[in-house]
This record gives sequence, structure tokens and C-alpha cells, in this order.
Amino acid sequence: MSVVFIRAIILYTLLIFSVRLMGKRQIGELQPSELAVTILISNIATLPVEDTGMPLLTGIVPIITLAGLDVIMSWLEIKSRVIRRLSCGIPIIIIKDGKLDQKQMKAIRFTVDDLIAALRGQGIFDISEVQFAVVETTGSLSVYQKYQYRNTTNEDMSLKGKSKNPPEVVISDGEFVHGAMKRLELTEEWTENILKKEKTAVKDVFLMTVDNDRNYSLIEKE
Repeated sequence: MSVVFIRAIILYTLLIFSVRLMGKRQIGELQPSELAVTILISNIATLPVEDTGMPLLTGIVPIITLAGLDVIMSWLEIKSRVIRRLSCGIPIIIIKDGKLDQKQMKAIRFTVDDLIAALRGQGIFDISEVQFAVVETTGSLSVYQKYQYRNTTNEDMSLKGKSKNPPEVVISDGEFVHGAMKRLELTEEWTENILKKEKTAVKDVFLMTVDNDRNYSLIEKE
């Protein structure tokens, strides 16, 4: 039993390292090659755990090899448009000028149910509102609405304002987030003075955010 436990820990650590090495993507954003590698690595990792008679290297070597191949493939895709198109495919336009291209939908096996569900996910319940739609290489749908259905922007209303970065988390669960504090040019002394003003301490703060203008929001632990 202890052998299985130790093997599981080693392979789990290796899997986390491999996934981090391959980059950060959500499952729905994986390219076909990345999804294939992820499935293969997952299956290979279970073999040495299930069969303790199998050498641990039988699982470790293929995992490292596949992760390395994925990194190399990603690098080649960045360098070569041809390789990128062969590996990832190309986006497919299924609605253009407000007209649905049924042939393209059949070619990529994108059903009406898939289309309606994807539109609902973006808050669109009437297909007649869509001017342009593209099925991305990840399978997600990008939509450009007709002019009369788009959300009104500040520019449309001739409102002037200054763009600024969003607030950043400077205290998380009772601990300083030094990277954010450095970006905002904040010191621990300034933050602690704010906390004194709010009659609390760092260890009692669940979440604190600050923006570039030093406006802050604070939530204490319950």
C-alpha cells in the first residue's frame, strides 16, 4: 500500500509540473493536439499506480516525453503559420452579413443545437441579431452583433473619461500580495495605516483590493 501511495505522489507531482510546462489553458480552450496529449498523459499516469509490478520509469519517461513534444509543437506553431494551421485548423465563418452558412456548419459538424447554445451563452436568444459569427479553432463561438443590438458604449454617448487599470488584490486571506503591491507602488506601512484607520489588522483581512488612485475595498474575515 505504501508503494502505491508513494507512486501516486510522484506521478501527481510530475503531472502538475507537466501541465504547468505546457501552459495555462482551460479545457474548453485546448487545441486538438493539446487535448490528445492531455488524455494520453492522464492514461499513462494511471498505469504504474494500478500495476505496482511495472517500473515507475515506464510512466515517468512517456509523460516527460509527451510534455516536451507539446512544448516543441507549441514553439513550432508560433514560428510557422503553416504548422499552426495543420495542427490547430482555422476559424470557420458560419454567419456572414446576417446569413447562416449551412454548408460550413455541416462541414465542421456544428449542429443547430450547438449554435443556439453558444449564442445563449453570450446572452443572445435571437439568431436574427447576429451579423457575423466564427467558430474558433477551440470550438468556441465568437459573435459580432448587428449595430442596433449592440450595447451602448461611452463613445456612442460621447462620454469622455480616462482608462485605468482595474483594482488589484493586495491582501489575500491575511497575507500581503507583494507582486501587486510592487506594481501599485504601495508599501506595507501605507497598507497598515489604512488597516489601522479601519480598526483591523492584516491577519484579520480576507480580501483587500487597491487601484492606481489608491481607492481601496476591504472585506474582513468572518
